[in-house]
Amino acid sequence: METSRLSAVELTRILQAWSGGDQSALERLTPLVYAELRRLAHRNLAGERKGHLLQSSALVNEAFLRLIAGEPVDWASRAHFFALSARLMRQILIDFARAQDTDKRGHRRTHLGLSGIDDLHATGTSPVDLLDLDTALQELSQLDARQAQVVELRFFGGLENAEVAAVLGVSEPTVVRDWRVARTWLFARLRPPEGRP
Repeated sequence: METSRLSAVELTRILQAWSGGDQSALERLTPLVYAELRRLAHRNLAGERKGHLLQSSALVNEAFLRLIAGEPVDWASRAHFFALSARLMRQILIDFARAQDTDKRGHRRTHLGLSGIDDLHATGTSPVDLLDLDTALQELSQLDARQAQVVELRFFGGLENAEVAAVLGVSEPTVVRDWRVARTWLFARLRPPEGRP
């Protein structure tokens, strides 16, 4: 059974049972969320250059290992689970990019396409450096933490506006406004200086 066929309520019940220490819940959860986590990983890696060393399955496996090895989480919902998964994937990608950046063998830095999100396709933006994006998100979080969270949940987590609203405890129109402002700020912040491709 896939998460699309499993109701959000039922998935939340399984997550909460796992939080309560029910190991059989984790066994039921794994096949239910693996396909969705793989989709998120594939989306996060879609803008990568050919020959990128980190594959979707490795990203999913590392994120899932961190989820089950970390401190127990009191899961509030399906969206909460995928939001935390998105944050872990972002951190794994950043760690990987930093390791590549400092590698003396000259690997190129990790790039992501901001056009990977549905409503950004029309912009035709070129891929941005993942470390630059991370720095920009840290700067944005200093200006408006919620806007940075919206970007993280939408970009790395692939969550829809309603899911982001549920995770953050705000209305959907607030998410739409935050997304619009944050996206504009990020495009300005990440745009190459004049004269550079």
